[in-house]
Amino acid sequence: MSDIYHFSRGTAPLLISIPHLGSQLPDAQRARMTAVGQQSGDTDWHLDTLYQFADALGASVLGARYSRYVVDLNRPPNDESLYPGQTKTGLCPTHTFRGEALYQHNAALTDDEREHRLQTYWQPYHAKLREELDRIRAEHGTVLLWEAHSIASVLPRLFEGKLPDLNVGTADGASCAPDILDAIAERLPGCGYTSAVNGRFKGGYITRHYGSPAEDIHAVQLEMCQSTYMDESYPYGYQANAAAKVIPVVEGMVRAALAQTLARKR
Repeated sequence: MSDIYHFSRGTAPLLISIPHLGSQLPDAQRARMTAVGQQSGDTDWHLDTLYQFADALGASVLGARYSRYVVDLNRPPNDESLYPGQTKTGLCPTHTFRGEALYQHNAALTDDEREHRLQTYWQPYHAKLREELDRIRAEHGTVLLWEAHSIASVLPRLFEGKLPDLNVGTADGASCAPDILDAIAERLPGCGYTSAVNGRFKGGYITRHYGSPAEDIHAVQLEMCQSTYMDESYPYGYQANAAAKVIPVVEGMVRAALAQTLARKR
């Protein structure tokens, strides 16, 4: 058991990664944060509940325990921008997605603190992710990495208007085989939700870094609007009735992608 992440090992060539699931904050950091920062508001809330179907699929599941306000596990270690020209949220954020200060008196973080967070929280998650991808590929000859994310549907600081409900990203097709993406995309028309493929969200660092179709590692990111299954304002309650409608849609996408991943090895 790790203090940094939750992990459960499955039997299928499927790894579901939830890098923004965590909401924990180290005590020393919490003491310096604003009331807004202490709420861990930009967490991908309840995705462990939403993805409970993972067990039935035989998936391995890796989820973070600590908040993205400690370190963002889906950003590159050198903190380069994933979307040049757009607002950058950063490896060690100092503001919420809405632009609110995370630290009292707008305190800055030192380079030593950033490095400590990188080594203490970022590296163990990625080491486990790499380990499991290699293990699953060695066992099955292929692996599907499903990056599970959610976000508030309206965030003017980051994008215009309201996001589509379901946002599929494969780094413009570079992180998974085209037929796997096609299998997912075929599930979207008529699903009851708005959607986009490689639109505003093309996949973060994990999708881009680990996805390698030539090596039989196929990575897909799904960024969901939180309005599809929860309250988007504090205390971020889970809405079971709404979730019951979107869960079969998400499960259908994952099942289709997994089936096509397996078909490629037959």
